[in-house]
Amino acid sequence: MYRKVARFFLVVCAFAASIYPVRPASAQSTTAEKPPLYTYVSEWTVPRAMWADYQKMTAGEMDGMNKLVADGTLISFGSFTVLNHQEGLPTHGSWFQAGSMANLLKVLEGVRTAPTATSEVLAASKHWDYILESHIYNARSGTFKNGYLRVGHWKYKAGSNDPDGKIMKATAGALLEKLQTDGALYSYQFDEEVVHSSDPDGFYMAVITNGPEGLDKFNAALEESEKKDPGGMAGFGSLLEDQGHRDTLSRVDIMNHK
Repeated sequence: MYRKVARFFLVVCAFAASIYPVRPASAQSTTAEKPPLYTYVSEWTVPRAMWADYQKMTAGEMDGMNKLVADGTLISFGSFTVLNHQEGLPTHGSWFQAGSMANLLKVLEGVRTAPTATSEVLAASKHWDYILESHIYNARSGTFKNGYLRVGHWKYKAGSNDPDGKIMKATAGALLEKLQTDGALYSYQFDEEVVHSSDPDGFYMAVITNGPEGLDKFNAALEESEKKDPGGMAGFGSLLEDQGHRDTLSRVDIMNHK
């Protein structure tokens, strides 16, 4: 499955490279069609013996998060459990999203000062945080408990960024938008870090599928893309690095989107 997701970008980015000239890397455009979406992600490596404690703790935080979505402070939140475990890497995580950094940081301060911030399970767990910004995204409103989260990380080749998002919108974005409209996805987004804690030349693609059936539809769409453009992979090297790609697959325990 990981090879399929990688081939997805081989196809759509190579096809786009034949349509749009590659532009020099620069800051992300502020003239994107959609306003910025800010996401705060926390990842934890929880000791296996404490997984139930972590799940109980996050369940206890749901009422407060639901209220923040209801009053408009947050756009969405969710929690997830990683399925493709690797030694020393995250086992669980959560996210929340806002339309401004002010609201994002307001919620973060509440999380940092909550009683659970000093819980035994968090004290025993390794921890990573990311602050992300997206201009290419969409999501279905509602509360869902059957999602699967796929996150891929790629690196741009030096001098071949897509600052205006034209390539992503016309290719990958269009395909994911159709899947979201058809009900296979609950959400999708392309992210770059606002505060760089990893490679500044990288970006993330995150999709949340509508159950395991949504994963099958996602894979089928990738296969169809390959059939429509069988020779498209030849131009892939003009846009993205061909090394360093990483994927994760997680079960979404709960998500709520306004």
